[in-house]
Amino acid sequence: MLAALNPIALKLGGLEIHWYGVIIACGVLLAVWLATREANARGIGEDHIINLVLWALPFALIGARLYYVAFEWPYYAAHPDQIIAIWNGGIAIYGALIASVIVFLIYCRIKWLPAWLVLDIAAPTVMIAQSIGRWGNFMNQEAFGAKTTLAYLRGLHLPEFIIQQMNINGAFRQPTFLYESMWNLVGFVLIMSVRHHQGWFKRGEILLSYVMWYSFGRFFVEGMRTDSLYLMPGLRVSQLLSIVLFVGALGLFIWRRRKSDLPWYMDGYTINNL
Repeated sequence: MLAALNPIALKLGGLEIHWYGVIIACGVLLAVWLATREANARGIGEDHIINLVLWALPFALIGARLYYVAFEWPYYAAHPDQIIAIWNGGIAIYGALIASVIVFLIYCRIKWLPAWLVLDIAAPTVMIAQSIGRWGNFMNQEAFGAKTTLAYLRGLHLPEFIIQQMNINGAFRQPTFLYESMWNLVGFVLIMSVRHHQGWFKRGEILLSYVMWYSFGRFFVEGMRTDSLYLMPGLRVSQLLSIVLFVGALGLFIWRRRKSDLPWYMDGYTINNL
């Protein structure tokens, strides 16, 4: 039987570099590269994408932590010294996404950039970063589901290293990190395959498509996880937020589509700027 993978990628003296951070960084770098290429084709300088990332990343981390702390407040109220102890775990992707959108909107307002277009450019790249980032959870043996059997995992035709990494505390677990990663990967491929079709998307609809796709899949994956945040017994925070986001994005998509004066996503696109 294979041993669990070492979550430490590299040790430099007393400094430990975790695979989690390496994998997240790779996802972010790929997302930035893809976004800058699309931004150049849309007449939005790649410097704006770099600036947005530099501004959004720290606030995303703060948002992810505040979101987690808010829904675990009884514990942190009793242990306030742990609120900033992010190295002990406890961040939430929805908090990061909400904070990032706020930063994007403020930046676009200050720089007079078309906010819907910028968010459209960023949305699918965020999806691939999320897909890659879930493998950081895999290395840490976290974000897993309920107990299952070795036979079930092998029935999924998974590589042996994934199966053995899902052997956590003496029991095999549902690889929910993998389910979400694959869901995001499929969504990324679909959106990237169709976003440049003339007359398919108006501005803002790629972002809204991403929100609907991600929240739909997250609702079901969250129902299988064992580390969910709860508003009350039986009511998972991420599932409730997924419903709100899906319904809100769908409603906004339909409402905006009825407005004939909205520009199309492909308006002004020039491949020569790639």
